[in-house]
Amino acid sequence: QVQLVESGGGLVQAGGSLRLSCAASGRTFTTYAMGWFRQAPGKEREFVAALNWSNVRLRNYADSVKGRFTIYRDNAKNTVYLTMNSLTPEDTAVYYCAAKRSRTAVWVDDDYDYWGQGTQVTVSS
Repeated sequence: QVQLVESGGGLVQAGGSLRLSCAASGRTFTTYAMGWFRQAPGKEREFVAALNWSNVRLRNYADSVKGRFTIYRDNAKNTVYLTMNSLTPEDTAVYYCAAKRSRTAVWVDDDYDYWGQGTQVTVSS
């Protein structure tokens, strides 16, 4: 089992920045990738970003966040971060951290095995 605890959400004005954290514990050595997803009201959950747990240089981003969001890992803390810059109201959503064991596409949410509780990000215009 892998436990994930997110933090860092909040209310920010358009153009502002936030950093989300996802602390992982448990059997993290079984993890292939860590990802961030988000779900806005009335919309389906969508992929945001992911990184390979063993090779953090392998990262993927949704087109909508490329150049604005950065995913990275602090090895010492077993924590994955999502830095979000130039936020817009369209980024408003509940953001979820997730971990997967299978070596399949990192943008498919159904392939993730463990999920955090979610953290709310609200961007005001």
